[in-house]
Amino acid sequence: MPPLALPSRVPVLIAGGGPVGLTCAALLARRGIASLVVEADPSYCTGSRAICISRRSLEILGWAGAEAAMRARSLPWTGGRSFWRDREVLHFEMPHEPAQRFAPMVNIQQYHVERFVHEALAGSPAQVAWEHRVAHVAPGPAGVRVRVDGPQGSREVQADWLVACDGGRSTVREQLGLALQGTQYEGRYVIVDIEQKTRRPVERLAWFDPPSNPGSTLLMHRQPDDVWRIDYQLREGEDPEAALAPQSIVPRIQSHLDMIGEHEPWRLLWSSMYNAKCLTLPSYRHGRVLFAGDAAHLVPIFGVRGLNSGLDDAANLAWKLALVLQGRAVEGLLDSYSAERVQATHENLAYGAKSTEFMAPPDFAFALMREATLRLALDEPRVRPLINPRQSAPIAYGESPLNGPQHGAWDSDTAAPGRPAPEALLRGPTGNFHLTQRFGEGFTALVFDAAAGPARLEAAGAWSLLRIGPEADPLGQARQRYGVPDGAGPRLVVVRPDGYVFGRWDRGDLGAAQDELRGRGVQP
Repeated sequence: MPPLALPSRVPVLIAGGGPVGLTCAALLARRGIASLVVEADPSYCTGSRAICISRRSLEILGWAGAEAAMRARSLPWTGGRSFWRDREVLHFEMPHEPAQRFAPMVNIQQYHVERFVHEALAGSPAQVAWEHRVAHVAPGPAGVRVRVDGPQGSREVQADWLVACDGGRSTVREQLGLALQGTQYEGRYVIVDIEQKTRRPVERLAWFDPPSNPGSTLLMHRQPDDVWRIDYQLREGEDPEAALAPQSIVPRIQSHLDMIGEHEPWRLLWSSMYNAKCLTLPSYRHGRVLFAGDAAHLVPIFGVRGLNSGLDDAANLAWKLALVLQGRAVEGLLDSYSAERVQATHENLAYGAKSTEFMAPPDFAFALMREATLRLALDEPRVRPLINPRQSAPIAYGESPLNGPQHGAWDSDTAAPGRPAPEALLRGPTGNFHLTQRFGEGFTALVFDAAAGPARLEAAGAWSLLRIGPEADPLGQARQRYGVPDGAGPRLVVVRPDGYVFGRWDRGDLGAAQDELRGRGVQP
């Protein structure tokens, strides 16, 4: 990447140019906020790393400008299979429908995600400084002084706000004297990319104690470019350093490929080591310094909550930080970022811990319980759901201080304040569109009105207003999923810029919704 002349002052400095940092920059740029992204590596990451991208993350990446590229490259999947030794014990399917905007999950290497978001930044007020690293951080009441080291030497940059997206070994976190808290598991996994042609469908594959690698757990995912991602557990007592040598990796991979009937030639592309961690900072805001992604929390890979939770951090933070910088919200709004995302992390860690203890039992008791579950699952369908780690899903912020009210009776709580706004296929003047395509920038007011025609986006000050009637909602998805009772008069649902429901009213009163926001320090 070409060298960049660093500015002396920026509204936002983002430490870390991985997918979370780049997405945060893109979402800020969409709101007209300039940022400087500082990344120590010379370019995008090597190796597949985080590969499973959820439907919610695809929405966020779409708001960041990467939807078309992600669609063209990624491999969608809807379910998977688990095996105990050589027998199938689970076949699961995630909820999906033909009219949905995105599949429940797609597989794609992390370096593709980084490239697509970076390319979407072209022409925006965001700059990326490759081969530069944050070396020193001096927070103050009105900003943060940051020393950045690069190939041409050091430069001091004054930032109004510093967003730390610099990973599990965060320099920013170290500079502030902060430490992650929680649990680290002993079990280690070798993670490997190989290139091999295959005709297998795209699905998550898992083996417990496979004949190819007795005593191990092994996961496989197809990726673009004829790449398999294979993760396998080291047995107790194995030397981690020796386990990464090709002479250790190649026989294990070959044994498993032979077992499942994959006989095409293959070659090793990349390998690394992983062990599960359930760690988080207690707070993600420290004055003018904000933490996101692995700098804020480390979540086990099982259930694919790592990168997906980091992208949700970026979506939650960007709109709030933009409003503060634009003078349209008090700084205290950023406390809700920490409150909501720390809560989300604790839920993700709880699910991740359960999945880790099944996938890599930490002691004899857990191993015994897992084997009993797998044996029972051979003949007892009711036991099989215990085998499946709950796939990543957006968290509801039910107790968020930012939530607005819910007035009147509604048919369901699926769109209650603090919940992710449901998807729906709607009809507009020029054709069908998905409701989530209208989120991601400002507040969106959904007015359910039986007298409305085709769904048409209107401006309502800084808000977008979408009137939804029977003609706009021919499948009835929006009315059903937003809990609008049959025969009800106009109803209002206000959706935040990050696609979460702010509040619901049993009348189409925008003024009441805007007053609620003003009471929370936000100028609508």
